[in-house]
Amino acid sequence: MPSALAQEPAGGVAGWAVDLVGTMGGPGAGLAIALENLFPPLPSEVILPLTGFAAGQGVLTLASALFWTTLGSVAGAVVLYWIGVLFGRERVHRIWARLPLVKASDLERTEKWFAKHGTKAVFLGRMVPIFRSLISVPAGVERMPMAVFAMLTTLGSLIWNSVLVMAGYWLGDQWEVVETYVGILSKAVLLLVVVAFAAYVAVRLRGRAPARHRRSS
Repeated sequence: MPSALAQEPAGGVAGWAVDLVGTMGGPGAGLAIALENLFPPLPSEVILPLTGFAAGQGVLTLASALFWTTLGSVAGAVVLYWIGVLFGRERVHRIWARLPLVKASDLERTEKWFAKHGTKAVFLGRMVPIFRSLISVPAGVERMPMAVFAMLTTLGSLIWNSVLVMAGYWLGDQWEVVETYVGILSKAVLLLVVVAFAAYVAVRLRGRAPARHRRSS
């Protein structure tokens, strides 16, 4: 491992990312981000600023850091896209029909929404923690043209990666500040999702109660 990174943590995700970048340079950073796309618990808010810090220390160039991390983002997203393609719309509908508290009309509305707003969802979704990986799956299920998907994913990923890599580059050995603030954003997004899901379940249960009352009377 280059001495420039020797003072960085040797354990956990940060240590793993240090080893990859220190050993492989730009391709190591790209591999780390590709895996982060496939396994969201691997946090980009650690990997990307740390890659920027490495660029600031001369382990790799800034251009290489941005190129490889964006390539890794696109590669991971394409894998998830093809998982969506292989999963298929019919299988999604079959699974959906077996789920409690949902209706077929809910999924149909979601499909219509994605057909209308899918390009914006894929582009902006690449800059939203948690959803930046998941958005690729419905794009595959709905068979968004690969060229369009790849272009939107590249642009969205380049923006997200550039912000975090540059932050690590400029902050230097204070790169962990980025992890703190993006981590707060991730928790806020997760909280909103949980609240929205709880509200959805509550509305469904409230709607079922009068229906059971009518059947019993």
